[in-house]
Amino acid sequence: MLLAINANNTNTKFAVFDGDRLAGDWRIHTDAARTADEYVVWLDRLAEFQGLALADIDATIIATVVPQALFHLRLLCQQYLHCEPLVVGEPGIELGIGVRVDRPHEVGADRLANAVGGHLAYPGPVIVVDFGTATTFDVVDAEGNFLGGVIAAGINLSLEALHMATAKLPRLTIDPPTSVIGRNTLAAMQSGIFWGYVGLVEGLVTRIQAEFGQPMTVVSTGGLAPLFAGATAAIHHLDPDITMRGLVAIHRRNRRA
Repeated sequence: MLLAINANNTNTKFAVFDGDRLAGDWRIHTDAARTADEYVVWLDRLAEFQGLALADIDATIIATVVPQALFHLRLLCQQYLHCEPLVVGEPGIELGIGVRVDRPHEVGADRLANAVGGHLAYPGPVIVVDFGTATTFDVVDAEGNFLGGVIAAGINLSLEALHMATAKLPRLTIDPPTSVIGRNTLAAMQSGIFWGYVGLVEGLVTRIQAEFGQPMTVVSTGGLAPLFAGATAAIHHLDPDITMRGLVAIHRRNRRA
């Protein structure tokens, strides 16, 4: 079985695949100082709840945008899972797609995995909208080439900035509001954040497609993507596992090589 690890700025996701079947997946808050010993105790217990055993894992792949976390994640794989992990972005790793940007080495590993997963799952050109710490728009052509995209501040970053920069506005969690016009301060803030991001998505998707010159399939993913399911016709599919499936495909390609 394969353990795929995607370490982002806010959360780190672990997913176990038995072939193409997702056998279990879990999230933990990203902490660059968390040790391999801490990871394995947490992971072993959660895997047991799913009827899985860490001894059955014989391959691992890691994508991370937090370089400081890589040492402990690699050690987890080496010391406790007894396998050397593939690390997306390291020399010699074959993605199976072209990276058509000015500085390919600067592209986040999660965005590359999104491109691979999006190309495999959806025919034709694709936009993957990833709602995470940042909200990213990853543009993939019909041949699977990653063409770049857009990076915007994530929803939680905007919420925190709104609270920190104002004297009277409270800290809040985002919930889909029932109306656009807020009848109190909290409702007005929630509307501004939620519908503001819907407007952001709709506007950027429209501009990307106009620049690309063809209709594109738009797929949302990331921890906050379910908030926007059904809120806009600009998003065609909600696919929470697209990044991890991309990692599975990258591992499979490199294992064959």
